[in-house]
Amino acid sequence: MNQQATLLTRPDWRLELQQAFRNPNDLLEYVGLDASQFFEDSRARELFPLLVPRPFARLIKPGDANDPLLRQVLPLKQEFDDTPGYTADPLLEQGDNVAVDKNQGLLHKYQSRILIILKGGCAVNCRYCFRRHFPYQEIRFSQQELSQTIDYLTRNPQINEVILSGGDPLMASDKTLTRIIDALSNVTQLKRLRIHSRLPIVIPTRITETLVGILANTRLKTSLVLHANHANEISAELKHRLASLYKAGIHLFNQSVLLKGVNDNVDSLTELSESLFDCDVLPYYLHQLDKVSGAAHFEVSDDTAQQLWLGMNARLPGFLVPKLVREVGGENSKTAIMPDGRFK
Repeated sequence: MNQQATLLTRPDWRLELQQAFRNPNDLLEYVGLDASQFFEDSRARELFPLLVPRPFARLIKPGDANDPLLRQVLPLKQEFDDTPGYTADPLLEQGDNVAVDKNQGLLHKYQSRILIILKGGCAVNCRYCFRRHFPYQEIRFSQQELSQTIDYLTRNPQINEVILSGGDPLMASDKTLTRIIDALSNVTQLKRLRIHSRLPIVIPTRITETLVGILANTRLKTSLVLHANHANEISAELKHRLASLYKAGIHLFNQSVLLKGVNDNVDSLTELSESLFDCDVLPYYLHQLDKVSGAAHFEVSDDTAQQLWLGMNARLPGFLVPKLVREVGGENSKTAIMPDGRFK
């Protein structure tokens, strides 16, 4: 089979990934911007490569240098700033305190849940990513690692939930996902399977009939936690495909990161919650920025974050107001930073 025929037989989402932007100047030209307006050079992609799928790029407003989607993915010179308190491993995930086996990507941070870093790659490289310095090259999850995980679960009966993370777990093939989910469903103590993914946001065609079937045909209660930060990321195509997951009984949630210049105003956060619920997705968490090296220019102070949360609480019913939290390395749960006594 020649190369062109091979490409035509690949799933749409894989083809979109292959055609993604990897050069900042190409992306800027596509959205009608001159790099000299605000972008000094492309050296920041040496710190963390640029990767932007075209379906996501099509949602960027042409000619707008401050577009909230563009700001999330474009390398900037500020990433070279050495900011006190910002580190390569802000959540302390690379040490022995949480990594059961770094080579198999198994993290046991919380008493009743384990997290599997299933895939090292993502479909988009977000500049604020707290794992932008994570040694993904050391992670693999073959049949051997799956067997070791099953053994770990049976030796720790208090674990009742498995979280598939990454990278992005939906970068795995449908065959791989089926194998893993089938194996996990045979562990009788497990009740829930949770998948955290940004891939459907940036390439909605990843949600296929096959994927819906894989997630629905298991005894485990399955949740998909999306990562959308702005209402402009919720495309008509995404809404259509999320409907198939919802109808199949998959629980849909969203977690966001509070980012300066992206969603640090009440209007944006409120619109995001409304847009998510229009897709039958419940807002789950609003995270304060994890202090990863290269992302300090996205920071929003706790005082401002709390005022924004109060503003959302004044406009929205309580079930559409996400919990305002931060993750603290070494802690066994997320830390709430919501103001007290203000719920509707």
